Amino acid sequence: MVTTVDATGLILGRMATYVAKLALMGEKVNIVNCEKAVISGSQSKLDKMHKLRSMGSPFHGPFYPKKAERIVKRTIKGMLPSKQQRGRDALSRVRCYIGQPDEIDTSNLISFPKASGDKIAAIKTIKIKTVSERI
Repeated sequence: MVTTVDATGLILGRMATYVAKLALMGEKVNIVNCEKAVISGSQSKLDKMHKLRSMGSPFHGPFYPKKAERIVKRTIKGMLPSKQQRGRDALSRVRCYIGQPDEIDTSNLISFPKASGDKIAAIKTIKIKTVSERI
């Protein structure tokens, strides 16, 4: 079974936990509109991510993704036991897309109400697209 998730307005970490659980249960998960997911926090998180990217050497890492869909996939990887076979298999069942591609059936998109960014309206949020552009 293929589950399609709309990431518009969802908090990245909370969405990643739900997607990781679905992938561990054996479902294929497509995430559309990855650039519209949000990270809670202020602009200081951008400075921290930039500092992390500049650490190390360009050949030995640590390597951090720049594209929005890669940032989302790396977050999901952090929620999985990626050093075990079942975690690697679960990660291979997750696909992330910018926008809504034509080959994906978007008629029955699901969203996670508990991961909605509307619940934390008082806290500042940053879109993944902004993070991607600034890195």
